[in-house]
Amino acid sequence: MADRPLARGILAWAIVALLLLGMAGVWFAKSPALHLGSPAVAADISQGEFEQRVRNYLLADPEVVGEALNRLEAKRGELDAAAARAALRDHAAEVFQDPDSPVSGNSNGDVTLVEFFDYNCPYCRAMVPLMTQAEAADPWLRIAYKEFPILGPDSVFAAKAALAANRQGKYVALHRALYQVRGHVDAAKVLEVAAAVGLDINRMKVDMRDAAIEAELDRTGKLAQTLRITGTPGFVIGDLVTIGATTDFDALQALIAKGRSGRQEAR
Repeated sequence: MADRPLARGILAWAIVALLLLGMAGVWFAKSPALHLGSPAVAADISQGEFEQRVRNYLLADPEVVGEALNRLEAKRGELDAAAARAALRDHAAEVFQDPDSPVSGNSNGDVTLVEFFDYNCPYCRAMVPLMTQAEAADPWLRIAYKEFPILGPDSVFAAKAALAANRQGKYVALHRALYQVRGHVDAAKVLEVAAAVGLDINRMKVDMRDAAIEAELDRTGKLAQTLRITGTPGFVIGDLVTIGATTDFDALQALIAKGRSGRQEAR
C-alpha cells in the first residue's frame, strides 16, 4: 500500500507538534533526561522553557519519536482490527454471500476468501498467481471478488467491464487477463483484452451502463469503508480482515487455514 509512508510521516510530525505544545508534559516531566525535577517544579516552568527542554530532549534522543509512533500505530491497529471484526459480524452475509459478487473455485466450498482489489494496483497484480495457486491447491476454497476501483476512472472502467463480463460467464477469464496487461490498464486495453478472451463487446458496453453495476460498485465501496479496508488488496476470510499483499504462498495458505478455524459465513 503506497499511502503508508506518507501517513507515517504525517503522524510523526503530529507527534512532534503535540510534544512541543506540551500535550505530553506529564510524561516528559517524569523523564530524568529532561531534568525538570519534581512534577511540582515542572508545573512552574514557563511554556517557552518547557518547549525548549522538550526540543533539546528530542534532538538528543530523536528515536523517541519513532518509538511513540510505533506504539501509536500498534494501538490504532488494534482498535481498527476490533472495529473491523465487529463490522464483519454485522455484515457477514453481504461480505461472503452477495449474489452479485463473482466467484471462482468451489462454489460450495467450506470457506470463502474475499478479495477487494483494483486492476491498476501493482500489489493486487502480485497476488494473482498466488490466488490462482491457492485455488488449484485447495478443492474446498471458494473465492469471492469485490471490485474496489480506487485508483481513478480507468480502474472504474475496468471494474465495470469485469462485472459486465460476469453476465457472459467470462469474469475470471477477463479478471486474470487484465492483470497480464503491461503498464496502466486503461479503457482501450480493457476493450482489447475483453475481445481477446471472447467477450461480446457490444453487449458488454451496454451492460457496463446498467445502473445495477454502478450500484454494485457503490455497495462494495461502502462495505470496504465499514470493514476499515482503506487500500488494496484487502482480504476477508473467516473472522479476519487484512490489508496488503504477500509474495509468500505459505503465508496465504496459513491465512486460509486460520480463516477456516474462525469462519462466520452466513449460509
